[in-house]
Amino acid sequence: MSRPDVTLCLAEYVAGAQAADLPESVRKEVARALLNWVGVAIGAARHETIEIALRAIRPFAGPPQATVLGRGDRLDIMNAAMLNGISSHVFDFDDTDLATTVHPSAPVAPALLALAEHRPMTGADFVLAMALGIDAECRIARAVMPPHQAIGWHPTGTCGVFGAAVATGKALGLDAHRMAHAISLAATQPVGIREMFGSMTKSFHPGRAAQSGMLSAFLAEQGYTSSDQGIEAKRGWANVVSTKQNYAAITDGLGERFEIMRNSYKPYACGLVVHPVIDGCIRLRAAHGLTASMIDRIDVDVHPIVMELTAKRTPSTGLEGKFSVYYAAAIGIIAGVAGEPEFSDDAVRVPEAMALRDKVVPRIDETLHQDQARLRITLTDGRVLEQFVEHAVGSLHNPMTDAQLEGKFRDLVAGIIPADRIGRLIDLCWTIGSLSDAGEIARCAAA
Repeated sequence: MSRPDVTLCLAEYVAGAQAADLPESVRKEVARALLNWVGVAIGAARHETIEIALRAIRPFAGPPQATVLGRGDRLDIMNAAMLNGISSHVFDFDDTDLATTVHPSAPVAPALLALAEHRPMTGADFVLAMALGIDAECRIARAVMPPHQAIGWHPTGTCGVFGAAVATGKALGLDAHRMAHAISLAATQPVGIREMFGSMTKSFHPGRAAQSGMLSAFLAEQGYTSSDQGIEAKRGWANVVSTKQNYAAITDGLGERFEIMRNSYKPYACGLVVHPVIDGCIRLRAAHGLTASMIDRIDVDVHPIVMELTAKRTPSTGLEGKFSVYYAAAIGIIAGVAGEPEFSDDAVRVPEAMALRDKVVPRIDETLHQDQARLRITLTDGRVLEQFVEHAVGSLHNPMTDAQLEGKFRDLVAGIIPADRIGRLIDLCWTIGSLSDAGEIARCAAA
């Protein structure tokens, strides 16, 4: 039953939760999320975004306490968490809660993994803290959606800071009183606006959320005080960032329903909402041997959020291409795949892709779910090909398998970490719950 003291209710639950309380299915999903997150973080380790961020941060960084994944660099844990949070989101290839568009692992995992290198942490404790952090951020996001996002906030940053604070606070062993202060400290640090989508700054949002959430927990651990109603007060977070508040979404079913079980994983390196369009284009390409020169027009019916998030008609960079339903459809036809190479700066500027994207005509259909799309491709010879995507690959109803996640991981990390260490790192992620030292994952993920 929901309670009016939302912040304290959440804090009491988190502080009292035990590893034994987690169902085996939740532990398995944490391992899947961790494997996916480590892979995308390593995969982007040499991206220009990370190079620039490192140059800016390194002169001011503290002692070398934690690994920047996929590199030889070590930074203080708070800056390492920020860099790894940025890296894991640059490709827009990380996990997603479709109902809120939160990328759950991007703010939580980097905070925990950096902490695990600095303060000994068992794998079981890591799994519990990660599950609780993801639960907190997704529940809080549900409480304020959809107006929160419609206003212009980026929920991965604004809600992810709660996830990082809760996860870090749990790993530190905060009691309910201090956990409430950590949550309220997070409430005063929302980060991320949608204007930044398509630029490097989008990935800054989970990185800063990871860092700010850690700071919240560290301050609370030392007795730094805050409001006990940081979420629900009249001028608290939920009332400041949204016109809608459903506090039952935060408090109901705590310990009975775990939000990580709604997690989804991307087979394509772009905004999840255009995955059904890519799926449909790839299917039609394979079934009919399509090439760009055969196509006169591509009509796509999509959920309304597609045009909110991915309406960039003329992307000029790879990062912009990730938020273009026009380019997404084109690359599905041209390449038949949509991995990170298909979203490079060079790829979006290929004349064939630019010409085909101009033939894409999206239309909003409010009867469609977010993982659905309807396509009609008109060929130059007059034929019309149709495809309905009931559930995109990677969605809850059509999830990626463990083997597919491993394949994605291997593709992302190849050439970045030594080949003889890839299998070992995969095994560490799968067996995180039994590790005596969770920080071993970070050390194994260094270049």
